[in-house]
Amino acid sequence: MLLMGGDRIDEAVAHAAKVLRAAADRDWSVKAGGLDWSCLKTAEHITGDFVAYAGQLTGRATDGYVPFETVLDDGTEPEGAIHAIEASGRILAAVVRTTPPGVRGYHPYPVGSADAAGFAAMGVTEVLLHTYDIARALGVDAEPPAELCEAVLAHLFPHVPPTLAGTTPWTTLLWATGRGTLPGRAPLTHWRWRNAASLPAGPLALRELPPAACADLAAGGTGGLTWLDGGPFTGTRKAAEMMKKAYASGVHRSEWGLYALVRTADELAVGGMGFHGPPDDDGCVEVGYDLVETARGHGYATLALRALSEWALTHPEVTSLLAVTTPDNTPSQRVATRAGYTRLPDRDTNHAYGLRRP
Repeated sequence: MLLMGGDRIDEAVAHAAKVLRAAADRDWSVKAGGLDWSCLKTAEHITGDFVAYAGQLTGRATDGYVPFETVLDDGTEPEGAIHAIEASGRILAAVVRTTPPGVRGYHPYPVGSADAAGFAAMGVTEVLLHTYDIARALGVDAEPPAELCEAVLAHLFPHVPPTLAGTTPWTTLLWATGRGTLPGRAPLTHWRWRNAASLPAGPLALRELPPAACADLAAGGTGGLTWLDGGPFTGTRKAAEMMKKAYASGVHRSEWGLYALVRTADELAVGGMGFHGPPDDDGCVEVGYDLVETARGHGYATLALRALSEWALTHPEVTSLLAVTTPDNTPSQRVATRAGYTRLPDRDTNHAYGLRRP
């Protein structure tokens, strides 16, 4: 399971402490590999990230970073810096475990906020990469467990094809963060991770599901959500399987995947909605949706489809949206028309509905 949480942070911190203690007797005043900071300053940066991320969640920051920073005491030795990484990492892990569902804190990349799983993933990424930077300068090995790298890639780097022949999750993560090379791919000089979006829709929020959550749903899990009736309807699991395959084959595109419909009053997921892929060459993007059976009849799907469609049409590359249903699926047809879609010519034996940019 590739979901992100406090246990992943603990795993990453334990790995970092083991690697760095193997070089605690070396000169940490030298520059870390690829950085302008010394190894000691890089360790301080790791602790600062952990505490800052915890502060974004506990402070419920919405429009900027909470204005404080974490620094090591003057004269701190390498062992003390390692201890600080362990302590601050456990602070973030504890905050992630206790942050209520739905809480988001400010982070600029790329949607202006992240949830607890997002901050956990960013913390894991920071400690893995900067441990590598320090280890490279001090001459020790820093390769983390493969599944930990897979989890980071499947949460923060959905735009990066996860594997190629002759690669590993670690070499892929190093390439994705400008620290390595991969066969057939140009080196990166600029990179960003990508936190999942959350779109408002009246009493609902549409929560973008990263590949890690889709993989869990496809395998029969919850995707990190609490579901009304204990789980999603069949269509949502099928959509998650599609997203899992698209990510594995390198054609998944962030934003144009699956969203969970979450009722914000109680943080229960009541359905799934999303796109069959990115816009085609004509600017058309196909949508699909379903609800948990006991959530039907409350207008949730109509509200969500209207919000998702309005959001999609803010993108210049999108000119129209398409919804296709079987002829006997009158509830889905009513959802489409109530959301502003109009009937189009049938697609094979199915009914089609479309919405164009005004």
